[in-house]
Amino acid sequence: MMILAIDTALDACSAAVLDTTSGNTIAIESQAMQRGHAEALMPLIARVMKESGIGFAGLDRIAVTTGPGSFTGLRVGLSAARGLALAAEKPVVGLSTLAAYAAPVVAENGASAILSAIDARHDHVYFQLVGGDGSPIIKPKVAPIAEALEASQHGALHLVGNAANVLAERWPADAAPPVKVDRQPAPDITWVAWIGAAVDPETAPPRPFYLRAPDAKPPKDRLEIGKPRST
Repeated sequence: MMILAIDTALDACSAAVLDTTSGNTIAIESQAMQRGHAEALMPLIARVMKESGIGFAGLDRIAVTTGPGSFTGLRVGLSAARGLALAAEKPVVGLSTLAAYAAPVVAENGASAILSAIDARHDHVYFQLVGGDGSPIIKPKVAPIAEALEASQHGALHLVGNAANVLAERWPADAAPPVKVDRQPAPDITWVAWIGAAVDPETAPPRPFYLRAPDAKPPKDRLEIGKPRST
């Protein structure tokens, strides 16, 4: 299966083409950035596709991160993935950023549970806790950092995500210390592709995964024109 993976949800603009048959990532590019995803993404995808040596018709599926993350950034990635899938007549799947962070750690088959955490600002984080085998322990949620730190009661954890350092710095002194603190500004795009190959398109729609409403709200008069569309 040939998978084009796209991620713009956090502080990177990334794309990769994965050949699951050979297990090789045949083209990849990732640029660190906090803004400018909209301008950077399509040229970046064009370069990755050219490097891969296959056309869009040669893809079997497109995968894209759905959040949590930057409202503007994730919409850029979702719009691009949907548009390309429509034009190429290929299925598109969505997967959460938290799951993408946890996936490579789960693949190591370690015994420690994995706490994925993303900075949600205002002393809050998006987080989820899964077992070493990927089984859910705490479902994805947004909460104060103090609440996320209560996950320490589940033992020595592997912390991953762009808020991993923040949690480690405030880790309870009476709890088992984390086995590893792996701060990453964005998930590994290769693992976005692997998850995209594994999920069922029927249960993994390319829709924004919001754990709270976006900070930006439309003007009141715009709301009065008609009901907003749900996502």
